[in-house]
Amino acid sequence: MGISYITIGWIFVALASVAELVGVFGLSLYSQNRTLINRMLYYGGIFASFALLYFSFRFLPLSIAYTVFTGVGTAGAVTLNIIFFNESKNIKRVLSLVAIIVGVVGLQLVTATQ
Repeated sequence: MGISYITIGWIFVALASVAELVGVFGLSLYSQNRTLINRMLYYGGIFASFALLYFSFRFLPLSIAYTVFTGVGTAGAVTLNIIFFNESKNIKRVLSLVAIIVGVVGLQLVTATQ
């Protein structure tokens, strides 16, 4: 009994999301301090994220994989910027993040039952 195609797809989406967060973190750093390492984090993270996302399309419907990828990326980017770059954290932002996370989990559950 091996790993299902859907599980492999979700692994690629998760890796793509992590890579996107590396890219967003690099972008935030690069916008403040234009060093080679910050540029490499930015470019490398974004490139890797789209490459991994592309591979996920072989195992998951494009609409589901891309929606989850953008949702996780958006929620993750906001969270990173709150933690590392002192962006505001008010109740509207937190509730919006919760709504994104609920939507992403809902899409994963719907895909798992198909």
